Amino acid sequence: MKTFELNNKQTIPAVGFGVFMIPNDGPTYDATLAALKAGYRHIDTAAGYMNESDVGKAIKDSGIDRKEIFITSKLWLQDYGYENAKKGIETSLKLLGVDYIDLYLLHQPYGDYLGAWKALEEAYQAGKIKSIGISNITVNLWNKFKDGMTVMPAVNQVEFNPFVQQKELRKVMAENNIRLEAWHPLGHGNKELLENETIVKLAKKYNKNVTLENKVDKNVLGGVLVRLGNTEIDGTIRTRLNGLKNQLSQVI
Repeated sequence: MKTFELNNKQTIPAVGFGVFMIPNDGPTYDATLAALKAGYRHIDTAAGYMNESDVGKAIKDSGIDRKEIFITSKLWLQDYGYENAKKGIETSLKLLGVDYIDLYLLHQPYGDYLGAWKALEEAYQAGKIKSIGISNITVNLWNKFKDGMTVMPAVNQVEFNPFVQQKELRKVMAENNIRLEAWHPLGHGNKELLENETIVKLAKKYNKNVTLENKVDKNVLGGVLVRLGNTEIDGTIRTRLNGLKNQLSQVI
């Protein structure tokens, strides 16, 4: 799997498997284990998804060395503020069953944001988190919060796809050496995107399948969400990963 180097010299796989909207107590475990077996090495969860424990169990049962798996999780709003954030970080570590988290993000820009960020900075300095980042931060919000940060975020995870190209934000993040990471890179499977006339024409021109592959920007991390309800989930996950690997080999 191709990787990107972050601003603190840590590396992150270019494609991740997201478990948003997948229930805990079984379904997330099955999906995560299938993703790991298919070759994914980046799993994206969050406290707000309420399935960190299933992710941790699947990683443990996969038989894959922990050092080979990149875990992203995120702090939810009820744990914002310095003291609450310290507890929230410890809860994520406990639920995941790990000694460290590779990337930990502030999920949404509300409440005592900088108090929570201070707790992330301390956990980063203590080695409990390898990289810290932000999520859903616009240019205006970045300008609001940046001066209160001692450690520069490694990542800003935002919606990014052909319909949401984030041109101004990409420029500002690049100027600050912060990687932009995409959620909904396929538009959450929206018909409007997958059946867009221009995109379909380009897919035919380059002999690509719109539903399984999307254009990968060499400067933007990609993420994939595979929905449940598909009896061929193992094959679907593997097909999507192989397609994305092929895309990455062409642009990186």
